[in-house]
Amino acid sequence: MPTQLEIIAEKQRQEHLSRNSYLEKNGYSSTHENALSTGDEKGKGETDKIGSSDDIQSRIGNLVKNSYGNLNPYGVGNPNALSTGDDKGKGETNTIGSQTDINTRLDLMSKNVYSDVKRYSSLSPNALSDGDEKGKGENNNKIGSLTDINTRLESVARNMYTQDKGYSNLHPNALSDGDVKGKGELGQQVGSSVDINNRTESLARNKYGSTKKYPDF
Repeated sequence: MPTQLEIIAEKQRQEHLSRNSYLEKNGYSSTHENALSTGDEKGKGETDKIGSSDDIQSRIGNLVKNSYGNLNPYGVGNPNALSTGDDKGKGETNTIGSQTDINTRLDLMSKNVYSDVKRYSSLSPNALSDGDEKGKGENNNKIGSLTDINTRLESVARNMYTQDKGYSNLHPNALSDGDVKGKGELGQQVGSSVDINNRTESLARNKYGSTKKYPDF
């Protein structure tokens, strides 16, 4: 005997089934008319067409506005894909790019001082150091732009060391000869005059020396 809960559940199920337009004999599936595109808003599945009535009308409206179709498909060979002097196509023909691209390129090339017959390279006058501001490449024992050369000449003029009198470990300014510049060992002496004086003062304060070495037992 069904329980009170089962009786209530069965009653509610029957109420729901009475509202369901799909029954065992007319079940919903991919082949049901409400699942297929038959010109209404319910079905969208493919028949001789596809989509609901709204989908179909929207597609027709879009196709009417589309300049491309089965007889005039869009592809790499379509005039609107090729560079033919308008702003649509950019694909290479005897030129490349849209009309805007072509005009921009011509404008830039007109400002370019280099061309097919006058190319820029490491041997171009504008790449070599010939006394102007453009070229910096080595040329006739010169290197750098005019500004570089002038700056180098000013720096060299301030330098007391030259090719004929170069700085080295034997230069007076590198040797400990009693001035502040040189510190290299010379005649058993090492350090600048400041180093030597500090060392002499430190040794004078040291109670240990060469005759009284530490530790002294």
